[in-house]
Amino acid sequence: MYLNKTSKAPVHYIMKGYNTLTGSHFDKYELYYFDYVVGNVTDDDFEVKSSLKCRGFPSEPGVEAMVHVNPMLEFINNEDRHVHESFEDFKAKHGKTYSDEAEHEGRKTSTDKTIGLSYAVKLNHLADLYDHEIHTIRGLLPFSGLQRRKAFPQEEFPKSIPDAMDWRLFGAVTPVKDQAMCGSCWSFGTTGAVEGAYGLSSGAMKTNKLVRLSQQQLIDCSWNHLNNGCEGGLTFTSYEYIMATGGLATEEDYGSYLGEDGICHERKVPKTAVVKAYVNVTSGDVHALKQAIAKKGPVAVSIDASDKGFSFYSHGVYYNPDCKNGIDQLDHAVLAVGYGVMNGEPYWIVKNSWSTNWGNDGYVLMSQKNNNCGVATDASYVEM
Repeated sequence: MYLNKTSKAPVHYIMKGYNTLTGSHFDKYELYYFDYVVGNVTDDDFEVKSSLKCRGFPSEPGVEAMVHVNPMLEFINNEDRHVHESFEDFKAKHGKTYSDEAEHEGRKTSTDKTIGLSYAVKLNHLADLYDHEIHTIRGLLPFSGLQRRKAFPQEEFPKSIPDAMDWRLFGAVTPVKDQAMCGSCWSFGTTGAVEGAYGLSSGAMKTNKLVRLSQQQLIDCSWNHLNNGCEGGLTFTSYEYIMATGGLATEEDYGSYLGEDGICHERKVPKTAVVKAYVNVTSGDVHALKQAIAKKGPVAVSIDASDKGFSFYSHGVYYNPDCKNGIDQLDHAVLAVGYGVMNGEPYWIVKNSWSTNWGNDGYVLMSQKNNNCGVATDASYVEM
C-alpha cells in the first residue's frame, strides 16, 4: 500500500494472491485511488437514487424461468432482454468489469453460447472467459511416445464387480481444489491417484486421515520429465518423476499449492508416498476401467474438455455426442473416483480441479456411452 506522504491518503495498492472480494483466481492486482474522502457512512448512502432504472429480479417466475422452460428462445432473434439482464447479474455477482464496449460484447457472446444446451449448466466464475483462457486451465500435453508402464493384468481382476462404486464414501479422496489460472491439471490427476493408492496401502483411510500430497512439488520439480509447470504436463511422466526422485511429499511438508511455478525444494522435505510402478488400463475398455476403480481405488484419467458446455456443467450425466475420445484428442487430466447408473445411464464419477464452485461441488458425472470424452482412453493407477 502506497500513501500520500502529506495527507496519508491511499494512492496505490498492489497485491499478489486470490481476490476474495470478486472470487477471481490467483493473479497480480493493482488498485489506483483517484478520490479519497474521510467520513462516516450515512443511511443516505444506501438510498436508491431516482435516476436509476429498476427491473424485476431475475428468478422464478421471471426471465430465467422462461429460459429453462424453452431454451430454443435463445436461437430465435426476437426478444433477448433476459440475456442482457442475466449477463448484468453475472457481472455483478462475480465483480466483472471490462476495458471497453468491444470486450464487453465479446465476453457477453461467450456467455450466450452456454444457454440453451441439452444438459444442465450454470453460470460460474468461468462464464465470460474466452476459449484460449479456458484452455489455460486445462493443461494436458499431447504425447504418444514410449511409456515405461506395466500392462493391465486383467486376468488378476475378478470379472464380477460391484454395480456401483464411490471411493469418496470410503475416505479415499481428498477435498476438491482449484488449480487457478495454471495449466496444472496433470498434477492433480497424478496426486489424486497416488493419494488413493497410498491411503489404501498404508491403512490411513481406516483412521480417516488420508494424506494430502503435493501438486506443487510436481509443478516445481518435474521439468526434466517433460512437464512444463503451469504450461502443461503429463500424468505418466509425473509417475516416472515420483519413482525417480524417491517419492512424493505431503502438502504439509512441501508447502501449499501456489497456482504458479515455484522454486523446487524437494531435497529439503521427506518423501511420504513411494511409487513402485504405474499401470495403464487397457485403452477404451470401459469394463477394465470399472475393474481398476473397484479394486485399485481412484484412477487418473484424461478427457476431452474442450467443449464450452463442459466448463459450465452443473448436474446430471454429462454426454456430448461431439466429444472426442482419441488419445491425441484429450486435453484435461482428472480423477475417476467411482461409477454408477442414473435413470438407466451408466456414468463415471469424476473429480475436477476447478474448485467446488464448478459442477456438482467440483465433480461431474460423465456418461460411459461410447467412451464419451475418452474417460477410458488413457486411464492409469499406481502400485505402492
